[in-house]
Amino acid sequence: MNLKDKKILVTGGGSGYGFGIAKVLKEAGAEVWITGRARNKLDKAASELGVRAVCADVSSGADWDRVFVEMGDIDVLVNNAGAGGHIAPVAEQRDEDILAVLGTNLTGVIFGCSRAAKIMCAKRYGTILNISSVCAFYAWPCWSVYTAAKAGVAKFSHGLYTELRPFGVRVTCLTPSWGQTAFNKAANITGASENPELASKCISPEELGVLVKEILETPDHLAITDLTIQPMVQDICPM
Repeated sequence: MNLKDKKILVTGGGSGYGFGIAKVLKEAGAEVWITGRARNKLDKAASELGVRAVCADVSSGADWDRVFVEMGDIDVLVNNAGAGGHIAPVAEQRDEDILAVLGTNLTGVIFGCSRAAKIMCAKRYGTILNISSVCAFYAWPCWSVYTAAKAGVAKFSHGLYTELRPFGVRVTCLTPSWGQTAFNKAANITGASENPELASKCISPEELGVLVKEILETPDHLAITDLTIQPMVQDICPM
């Protein structure tokens, strides 16, 4: 895929990984759109990056419909929006906490894919890139609901690939771990959020953006269905 003038949507583009992805793809010549729930942060990011912005909540089907009406067409969907939510044992979580995590991290991905797939299948061209988390592979206390959502993203992406492949549409599940984003602090990840030197060796938003760009630029007759990236400073034991 030649990214010049391609119409690309990056959800959660107001900060963190989404901001870095949008920046790299804009610099590659794409027409980039970003979404997010926080209007002020989203507008500031759009102005800084020189991209288009639509304030929208990925867990809302009506918001997704509005995004695609405004865009009109799409070549690439990057489902990046996500949130750890209330990190606590399941026994301590309220129903609304659980639904919020599933809505942002899993249901929202499916909503976006269902709409983008209709457009891409009709023109027999496009790429969908869903961002999961290493939590989908491993188990840590208090992360069960988030883990379930991100594991769902991975398996959903595999199923979606089998559905869209006959139409020439590619699907990738990209799985990052510790990043130089506000997620670590919000989720109170010990170490990555407290040690500046350690944090500097985590995945930067622009580094993930470069990786997304390289995935998209893979020859159209090839598909990278899964890719995991994690910083060398992160010890996951057992692997």
